[in-house]
Amino acid sequence: MAATAAIRGTLQDRSDRAAFPPPDVSARPVDRAAWIAAFRTVRDETERRAAPLSPEDQQIQSMADASPTKWHRAHTTWFFEQFLLRDHLPGFRLYDERLHYLFNSYYVAAGPRQPRIMRGLITRPTAEEVAGYRAHVDRAVEGLLSEASDETLDALLPILEIGLYHEQQHQELLITDILHAFAQNPLAPVYDEAWRFPRSQAKAGLAELAGGVTRIGHDGNGFSFDNESPRHETLILPCAIDKGLVTNAQWLAFIEDGGYARPELWLSDGWLAVQAEGWEAPGYWQRNEAGQWSVMTLAGRMGIDLSLPVTHVSYFEADAYARWAGRDLPTEFEWEAAANDGLLDDAFGLVWQWTRSAYVSYPGYRPVSGALGEYNGKFMSNQFVLRGSSVATSEGHARIGYRNFFYPHQRWQFTGLRLSNYRD
Repeated sequence: MAATAAIRGTLQDRSDRAAFPPPDVSARPVDRAAWIAAFRTVRDETERRAAPLSPEDQQIQSMADASPTKWHRAHTTWFFEQFLLRDHLPGFRLYDERLHYLFNSYYVAAGPRQPRIMRGLITRPTAEEVAGYRAHVDRAVEGLLSEASDETLDALLPILEIGLYHEQQHQELLITDILHAFAQNPLAPVYDEAWRFPRSQAKAGLAELAGGVTRIGHDGNGFSFDNESPRHETLILPCAIDKGLVTNAQWLAFIEDGGYARPELWLSDGWLAVQAEGWEAPGYWQRNEAGQWSVMTLAGRMGIDLSLPVTHVSYFEADAYARWAGRDLPTEFEWEAAANDGLLDDAFGLVWQWTRSAYVSYPGYRPVSGALGEYNGKFMSNQFVLRGSSVATSEGHARIGYRNFFYPHQRWQFTGLRLSNYRD
């Protein structure tokens, strides 16, 4: 299944969509031009998403979980400089050695780094200087791809590939992080006045799964992150999953039935979050004195469209809603099996969908060696898996086996849900 186009409005026009995903790393002969085109496509998309933002917009860090736009632009550049150019381009000199500390994220093996909660304090380099950093690294990467020996290409293409998908992840974060920042501003700034949430294509009904032993995980074709492997067998019980996503109208019924005021519906930690954060609705919802709801979007604050999928809900909220509805959240394996059979509507391109599966390793999982081994494996604790993709996910990034993961209280991403129930 292809993911829906990521960002609508002014960022929608793209003439180079065919340049991503890149070629298979094992394809022979290596198509250097195609890899360069894929690299340019991804790097240009980051800048396209940043383009509507002022230097002041790009500086802000609105919470510990978010990062400034400028930092996303620089960190993704640091990734290619650190893991690709330093090891594979003879004679390469760092653009500025001081940037290594500022724009490393969580790669302990790569050295010390600016604390995450202090990224918004990096006023220098400026947004314009970060553009110079990106251009310097882009020229070096394209030169390396053009001139490297075939043997060197064999070593660097897997790193380049993961770097491209890594940057796409930051493209989504760039959007969700600036939306969170704008939501804190009483002026409700507009990122893209033409942006609209895409319409649902869901049909009513349930997707029936007969149950039994099924194979889950990456099948070896195309790119995957290491947490999608190894492929293995798992047992799925007979169940039925909603073809469509839970909507704003359905969520409003939960609110009006006192869903946020009934502790019996909530996990203990979830109820603590409700009390501590003052939750009474999904993230970015706001009720005026007349009792009318609005929501902060990339086009500014707008009225609630009851037909759209609910989004910006945490795992705690999704779990409470399922309990209120007398249903369940599907496991990630049930979701994957149903998606593989083409049974789910709106599986991609609207909202990431919470599952009730803890984010843990597949049987026999081993992280890759070196600093890149820190990419996924060390986060396999206290988080839950989401499947699908969202309206902010970059073109060509989504796939059925993709395992997104967040902590159960987090809701600044475009996160929603669909429900399931078990058959006797």
